Order: sequence, then structure tokens, then C-alpha cells
Amino acid sequence: MTLRLTSYRFYLRLWCYLLPLLAFSITAYVRFGLLQAALVQKEYEPRFYFAVLLVTTLIWAFAAEAYHLCDMEALLQEYTGVTRAASTCATTYVVLLCLLFFYRQRNFSRVFLAVSAIALLVLTVLSRATFRTLLRGARRRKPLRILVVGADIHARRVATRLGRMPFATSQVVAHIRIPGEDEVSVVDVPVFELDDVKRGIGIPFDDVVIALPAQHLSQLSSLFRTLEPLCAPIRAIIDIGDIAVLRERLFRFGDLQMLDLSNTPAESPMYFVLKRVFDLVFSVLTILVTSPLMLLIAIVIKATSKGPVLFCQERVGLNGQHFIMYKFRTMRVASTSESETRWTTENDPRCTPIGKFLRRTSLDELPQFFNVLKGEMSVVGPRPERPYFVKKFLEEISHYETRHRLKVGITGWAQVNGWRGDTSISKRFEYDLYYLQNWSFWLDLRIVFLTAWSGLFGKNAY
Repeated sequence: MTLRLTSYRFYLRLWCYLLPLLAFSITAYVRFGLLQAALVQKEYEPRFYFAVLLVTTLIWAFAAEAYHLCDMEALLQEYTGVTRAASTCATTYVVLLCLLFFYRQRNFSRVFLAVSAIALLVLTVLSRATFRTLLRGARRRKPLRILVVGADIHARRVATRLGRMPFATSQVVAHIRIPGEDEVSVVDVPVFELDDVKRGIGIPFDDVVIALPAQHLSQLSSLFRTLEPLCAPIRAIIDIGDIAVLRERLFRFGDLQMLDLSNTPAESPMYFVLKRVFDLVFSVLTILVTSPLMLLIAIVIKATSKGPVLFCQERVGLNGQHFIMYKFRTMRVASTSESETRWTTENDPRCTPIGKFLRRTSLDELPQFFNVLKGEMSVVGPRPERPYFVKKFLEEISHYETRHRLKVGITGWAQVNGWRGDTSISKRFEYDLYYLQNWSFWLDLRIVFLTAWSGLFGKNAY
């Protein structure tokens, strides 16, 4: 939910900041192309125009923020956006004219200045109209599947309003009844009891929204602990009027105010843009470089033991979603139940001769770069665990579900610090939690470097 909102805001702000460059490009074509022969020729220095463009962009950025030109809520509320765009353009060019007035050592075309101002205004109005159309058209895309906690008349009103969001269709797939609620007022979707959470409700969903009336807000803390095994983002719809509290975790979803109870870096522009670009580039290069080696490994596996080349196993990823992870097969073929519920130990008799080498060198994990390409994993992140053990650790380790709020990875902070294989789960979780709380792109690069340096030749790699 917040990821979609954040991505919309990011692209809106990025395009807004690029408008001066586009306006200057159009104006350069008009002034020095179409009007070249019609106007008096003077000697103009291109580098000075680039300097003016840089200054204009900086002024424009400050003015755009001051007039909320990058505010998505304002974008959806306005009719044409001409007033807001004109105010921002006027402010930008007034400041620019003042600066140019005191800098007369270079010639600057007044026609260029006038045409660029008009171009910027027109581009801004057209861009905002286009974005409004695109956002409203987003309702026809894949809807957000919402699990609403609450089943009374208040929760029903919340579900109705969620379905009317102007830029993202929200489909309520089920309700969870809270003990002590008024009579159930939901009839169009399944209604579960709170105790069903531990057993699993069996319906796929993307976000959990707690819809509590004021008299039940005291239950928020206990509800959050009960809902943790769902391993999904948890939001709470609250009504606090105009009081500005918890600014970083409070966000607006249409006309609803929500308190994010599980805010993570995964919903920041830096994470979902920069990290994804890095994942794609790094995984493509790795696959290209290691493809001869992977072909050789596949041939050796097929020649030395019976069974498939790849070992495919269900794992738990971002927001508790299950996916199939790929590895080179390193063990003799066994029953599915055995492989899903049993750890690999040192000198494990199930390992094939080539399998021991592959596990020791971590070459068995090379096919996971295809999981990265598919977006199911990242190069760096908490290691994906099997559903059986996730369910077990959720009961044994407090807040274990937080490790599923980032994309799982091929390598991670816990792994480069020696916590892999049959080691302490609590220590591994401690390092995963550190990674979640301190994530940055530079930390990812550091982990990749440490992984390459050590080759993951650890004493627990077996």
C-alpha cells in the first residue's frame, strides 16, 4: 500500500524536477533553430546557458515544494492546476530575473527567457493533467488485496471507503472479527475469528488494515501482537484530527489517515528503485559471467547422481509471500517432507560428492540469481527460510516476522558475519534485525564486497 503511494510520489517529483530541462531543450530548438534567421544574431556561450539551467532547476525545486506542486493529494484535488503551476513558474522566473539582472557579463537571450517560461508553464499544466489521468486509470490495474481487522459497522464503512480510492483499487478479501465488537455487519466477504490467525485463514492478501472505533483503540497493541504471524504490512486507521504526531509513520490514503505499525525501508524510493536496478544489473552480469560454469556444474551433477539438476524448494519471502527458490541439487533425491523439515548437518550422509564441494563453495546458490531477476529475491537480504521453520520460529522468537519486511537475499549481514547453516537462530535474527534497521545502499555494497572477499567459505557452509 505505502509502496504504491511512495512510488507514485517519487515519479511525480522526479518528473517535476526534470521539467526545466525539458522546457530549456524545447526553447533552445525554437530560439536557435526555428528563429535563428529571424532574430538579430549575438554571440551566446552555451556553458552559461547550462549554468542558468542548473540555477533555474534549483529555484524551481524549492518553489515546487513551497506550492505543493509535488503533492499527490493536491494533484488529485485540483481541477486544472493552472493556478498552482502559474504561481510556481512566476516565482521561479522572478527570482531568476533578479539574479540575471546582477550578472551582466554574459549575453542571455530575452526571447529564450520568455519562451522557456511559457514552455515550462504549459509543460507543467499538461504533465499534471496527464498524471491525474494515469492515477485515476490505475484503478483498473491489479487491486490491492486488503484483510480488514474488524467486522462491525465501522469496519464496513472503512472497507467501502477503501474501495473508492481514486488511484488504487482496494479489494477487501476478508474481515477478522474482534472479540467484544458490536453485531457483525459484513455479509459480502468471509468473516474469520481472531483465533483463526494462528491456524491460517487460507486467503491471499497484501496488506492488513486494523479498523478500530475509538472505544476499542486500547486493543491496538494486543491486536498487533496477535497479527504478527501473518508476516504482512499492518496498518491502523485512526482519527486524530489535526494533531501532528508520529509524522514519519502517519500517512494519508485518500481521505483516510493511517498509522503504519510496520514501517520498513522496503517502501522507500531508494530501496525499490536503486536496489532493484542494482539487483537486475548485478544478477545479469553474474549469470553471463558464470553461465559456462553453471553449464559445467549441471553436466557433472547429471553424470554423478540420479535426479534433476536443480533443487526447487518453497521459501518465504517479502511480506510472507511464498515462492520457489532454485539451487543446484547437492543431495540424493529424498521425500519432500524430509527436505522441508530437516537441517543440513556437517558430513551429512545425504550429500553427493560433488554436492559437498558445491555447498562448501556456495556454488549451489548460483541459480538463485534467476530468482533475483524474477523479483522474488534480492542480491542482499535476510536468507529465505522454509515455511515449516518460519512457523516454528514465529512461535519461539519475538518479532521474528520483522525479517520478512525486506526482500530475502542470496547473501546477507548475518551470513557474512558467520551466522549461516546450523547456527543460532536468535543470533541470525539479531543480525537480520540490524540490517533492517540500518539498511542503506552502501551497506548492501559492503555485504557484497565481504561476500566476494570471503567467498562464503565459512566453517558453517556445509
